Amino acid sequence: MGGVCSRKRSQLVDEDDSFQSPTRFSKTSSLKWLLLTLPRSSSDVSRKGLGKGPGRCPSLMELCVAKVCKDISKYSSFAVLPSDLSQQVFNQLVDSNCLKEASLETFRDCALHDICLGEFPGVKDAWMEVVASQRQSLLSVDISCSEVTDSGLNLLRDCSNMQSLVCNYCDQISEHGLGVLSGFSNLTSLSFKRSDGVTAEGMRVFANLVNLVNLDLERCLKIHGGLVHLKGLRKLESINMRYCNNITDSDIKYLSDLTNLKELQLSSCRITDLGVSYLRGLSKLIRLNLESCPVTAACLVDISGLASLMLLNLNRCGIYDEGCESFKDLKKLKVLNLGFNYITDACLVHLKELINLEFLNLDSCKVGDAGLLHLKGLVLLKSLELSDTEVGSNGLRHLSGLRTLQRIDLSFTLVTDTGMKKISALSSLKSVNLDSRLITDVGLAALTGLTGLTHLDLFGARITDNGASCFRYFKNLESLEACGGSITDVGVKNIKELKALTLLNLSQNANLTDKTLELISGLTALVSLNVSNSRVSNAGLRHLNALQNLRSLTLDSCRVTANEIRKLQATALPNLISFRPE
Repeated sequence: MGGVCSRKRSQLVDEDDSFQSPTRFSKTSSLKWLLLTLPRSSSDVSRKGLGKGPGRCPSLMELCVAKVCKDISKYSSFAVLPSDLSQQVFNQLVDSNCLKEASLETFRDCALHDICLGEFPGVKDAWMEVVASQRQSLLSVDISCSEVTDSGLNLLRDCSNMQSLVCNYCDQISEHGLGVLSGFSNLTSLSFKRSDGVTAEGMRVFANLVNLVNLDLERCLKIHGGLVHLKGLRKLESINMRYCNNITDSDIKYLSDLTNLKELQLSSCRITDLGVSYLRGLSKLIRLNLESCPVTAACLVDISGLASLMLLNLNRCGIYDEGCESFKDLKKLKVLNLGFNYITDACLVHLKELINLEFLNLDSCKVGDAGLLHLKGLVLLKSLELSDTEVGSNGLRHLSGLRTLQRIDLSFTLVTDTGMKKISALSSLKSVNLDSRLITDVGLAALTGLTGLTHLDLFGARITDNGASCFRYFKNLESLEACGGSITDVGVKNIKELKALTLLNLSQNANLTDKTLELISGLTALVSLNVSNSRVSNAGLRHLNALQNLRSLTLDSCRVTANEIRKLQATALPNLISFRPE
């Protein structure tokens, strides 16, 4: 951005995920202060890392923020600064993990709009005094994973313009602390993931949150009986109660009048077909997640009446073929998850009319080649999950018309090398999972025309150095797993030019040596590397010095010690946060 970053109070940045922590708010201000106070010479302000793209000239705001952050210890208060500049400095200190309790004091009474301290270390009640000093200007707060108690939360009582509050994993907040919420009638988004403090009794205050749009109570295990307090919140559009395994059918009936609901997450709740019947009037519902709920296919009668439904997750529900004929009425579905159920090819007959489907998950279902015949007309499919099914090479011929298919998972199926010829014409494929001992060099060779592949999983495939020569055709690969045990340093030579790789897993190939690390030393985009169960030694670690983006390194069962990896981390790999052995 070329100047002050501004956004109206009522405007949120769309992060395309209803249950992510709410986004930041900000308000327009002037560049006048910047123009009057920015030094004429900015040579003392480091430009490294500012802006986007090589050689980009940083904005006035970026230069100013960088200078202030660098000299933060020289300031005692930012109360006289434009609030949006104070906000930028605060955000930068948080993002760079440089905010300390002493420097936090400089932001007292600064009219900040956003205090996003989720997962930030050391946040406690004392910090909340400064947070609360923003008073009516404060629009959003995130104190997830903090040590804040009821007392600290209560300090926010005068911040009545708050629109977003996130207190995920705050173990010190009890149901008594929730009382402060009664004064936050402007709240549109509230999140209390995994909180024992959110109880049926504590939820009484929710009844005052008449403007609430998003509510996240994932893993709150004491809310059975509390949903009655939601029945008047007619603006609610999304509710997340995943893993609230005390929620039953009697709770769901209080959601039946929330006709503006667009998203409802109920996975692992104790909801049966009766509970689903209470949802039949939610005509605006777009996304419904019932994964691991004890429902049957009979609930599809009520679900089929949800005219706007586009995403349905029924993974692990124990569904059989009987009753699946109602699938045919879900004409708008784009995403359907049926993994880990007992359905067979007989169920797939009822899917052939779902011509808008883009994602279909049949993982571990009892479907085979004959069932794929009913999928051939789903020409908009982008992702097809067939892992652990009875699908073989012959059935893949029914997929030849799926020209928009970008991802297919054939791991642990009956598909052999001959099947690879049948998917080689699907030129839109970007991700292929062939984790199966039935796939060999021959099958891989048949796929070399799929030059657009970005993800290739050959974890258990029997690929040798001969087959590894095919890797050089996949110049766009971002992740590669080849762990069949037969690749040596000779085969790795075909990987060294795959400059886009961010994940590389060559574990279980016992004959790989330090030469492998030398060969891949030019893959500077790597974020994750696994060469476990090989002959790699401490001496070879020096070849990893250039992999500055590496965050995960796994060298289990190698001739490598944790101490040597720590030395590498300290001297050459500053971004390395996970390594084995440890």
